[in-house]
Amino acid sequence: MTLVRRVVSLAVVSAVLAITVACGAGDNGSNLQGRESILVYSGRDEGLVAPMIEILSGDLGFTVDVDYSGNTHAQADRLLAEGDDTPAEVFFGQDAAALGMLDQREMLEKLPDDILGMVPARYRSNDGTWIATSARERVLVYNTVQATATQLPAGIDGLLDPRWRGRIAYAPTNASFQSFVTALRVARGDEAARRWLTDFVANDPIPLADNGSVVQAVTAGQAALGLTNHYYWYPLVLAGGAGSPVGLHRFSAGDPGALVNVAGAGVVKHSDNKPQAIEFLRALLSEGAQTYFADEAAEYPVVSGVTSSTYELPPLEEVAGLDIDLDELASVAQTRTMLSEVGML
Repeated sequence: MTLVRRVVSLAVVSAVLAITVACGAGDNGSNLQGRESILVYSGRDEGLVAPMIEILSGDLGFTVDVDYSGNTHAQADRLLAEGDDTPAEVFFGQDAAALGMLDQREMLEKLPDDILGMVPARYRSNDGTWIATSARERVLVYNTVQATATQLPAGIDGLLDPRWRGRIAYAPTNASFQSFVTALRVARGDEAARRWLTDFVANDPIPLADNGSVVQAVTAGQAALGLTNHYYWYPLVLAGGAGSPVGLHRFSAGDPGALVNVAGAGVVKHSDNKPQAIEFLRALLSEGAQTYFADEAAEYPVVSGVTSSTYELPPLEEVAGLDIDLDELASVAQTRTMLSEVGML
């Protein structure tokens, strides 16, 4: 995204949040007495979310301090280790697996109904302890010189075809890939998931460090196909236009490869500042913040009616996805064990 577009996105966040906070002050102002700051443990990229959170902090009337010292799972593990003594009041993570793990360990507070009602049921926890703040879709990117759209498989089983031997890039250590495998385990069972992974490894895929490297390999023609998230493709097309050699392919509805995962947040149960923490989550669902996620990161807004002025994202409700309880992605530790056993880690 260009600097001009980023400035516009931030201006939208600021303007809309100012209205949001002003409208809500009458209902919540009396509950916001006490400490003048909250601490957020964030597993999200600092470069992406820090500018937005700075605006939130100014418009909400209290300081939002953010700890970016680890990735999502490291921050979740830290929160669990600290337990009742944690100084954190909000957990802001990149992955539903970590949120589900914290929920299972009863580290998160049940959220107010008005916040839960802003997010579709499939993108929040069953017991109301966390909400998605944006969504991402697993997709297949392909080099348009090496493959045509008609050759691409409808589901992940087609990736086992010998025609793709040694031609598929993926990032086995990446949390998004591991969440996909967790979804595969949940959808098909451990035995079937292990069999698919074993057959996939036998087809000599190309392991890379991260999703960005996957897309770069496909762009350079070093791989014909790549398993990644949708938001790595959209900026590439925006920059390269019609001349981009990389296409995007969505797997069929119900296929594990079509998983829609989320970034999300929850209020820590042992927080000393719950009213402020709740207001911060409410702000993350505001029109301004949702627009920022869409325009700055090409992520899907989870609040209905919000669109991107930068990327041609379909509405989230039109994304086929996989019908799965995102709370079940919490079993990612078992997934890592399985990936190690089949030789991927």
